[in-house]
Formats: sequence, C-alpha cells, structure tokens
Amino acid sequence: MRPPVNETLQDDRTLVERAAGRDMDAFEQLVERYRSKVYGLALRMMKDRGEAEEIMQETFLSAWQNLPNFRGDSAFGSWLYRICANYALMRLRRRKFEAPPGEEPALPGPRFDSEGTILTLPSYDWSRGTEEKALDRELGRAIEQATEALPDDYRTVFLLKDVEGLSYEEIAEVTRASVPAIKSRLHRARLALREAIEAFYKMPRARVQAAGDGTAL
Repeated sequence: MRPPVNETLQDDRTLVERAAGRDMDAFEQLVERYRSKVYGLALRMMKDRGEAEEIMQETFLSAWQNLPNFRGDSAFGSWLYRICANYALMRLRRRKFEAPPGEEPALPGPRFDSEGTILTLPSYDWSRGTEEKALDRELGRAIEQATEALPDDYRTVFLLKDVEGLSYEEIAEVTRASVPAIKSRLHRARLALREAIEAFYKMPRARVQAAGDGTAL
C-alpha cells in the first residue's frame, strides 16, 4: 500500500534537506524512490533503452550537484522530471540536427500538416466501447504506439502534463515554449490519441486479438 501523497511529500522534504547537506544515504533513498519513474519518462521520450539509462544517470547526477540550490517551490519529483525532460530534449534536438538531410521516414499513427494540425480525425460512436473492455491490454498497446508516433514536441508535452502531472508553467520552463503553445500541442496530442482509440475500436475483434498476440499479418 502506497503512503498518502502528503506523507510522501513530507518525507521527500526531509530527505531533500538531508541530501542537500551532502547526506549520501538520504540521496540514495531519493534515487531508489524515483529511479523507475525517471527512467520511464526518459524511455517514453527517447524510445531507446540505452539513452534512457544514460539520461537517468545524468538526471540524478545533476540533481545531486544542484540540490543545494533547490528552493522547494515545487515538489521534488516535479523538479526531477524537469531535469530529466531537459536532458531528453537536448538529445532529441541534437538527434534532429545530426539527422541526414532529406525527407523523414513516415511513421505509423496520426498524420499532421505543416502547421502541426492533426489530419482526418474520424467520427466514432463511443457507445460501442463497452463491449471492448476485455481488450484493455491491446488498447494500451495501441495508445502506446500512437504516443511513440507523435512528433517529439507533442509527445514531450503530453508525457509531462498528462503522465507526470507538471504544470503548464513548469513545462514552459523545460521546453522554452509559451503556455499557449504548450496547450495547443497538448490538445493536438490528445486528439491523436483519441484517433488511435477510435481506430482500435473500429478494428474487427479477430484482427485486434491477432494484433495483441503478435500473429497479425
């Protein structure tokens, strides 16, 4: 059973205060508490386990070095996620800069026009979803694939806001984008995921089950 959120935050403050005083045992407890979450965020942003591992290490090293400057204006976890996202975004920008010239390969999933607006969002009768509840695992995979197919900027905003719970202002600090731009990207990311859910429920049941089993052609 997880401890209440307030107790976790209070415990975080105590550990952070000790770690800021260079108490390595306290810092190791913080690392153990947030390791999987930081790694998960890095992996979802980079889609590469090796890079995610490196970003996780860079994140905790930076946190250790900068703990004396941590003012506690936000939760320690949010501060940590911002550091992690910063390192991931730097790598994504470098990756884009180092990519060979030419047209990027087409990715499966939602398509966007030159302005970043999602194209051809289909309509759907959401009442059909009830009978598909048994396929939650396959639906989760479809959503995960749609998330990975999002443009980097949209995927980053979606992960930081809807998965990690950062505020618009915190995301703006990380991404160097305005709050209105972040809200626009989040809206488009959510539309893309909605499209993935709609497409999933429109698949014939046998095909969906085959996709989940990895037997679809």
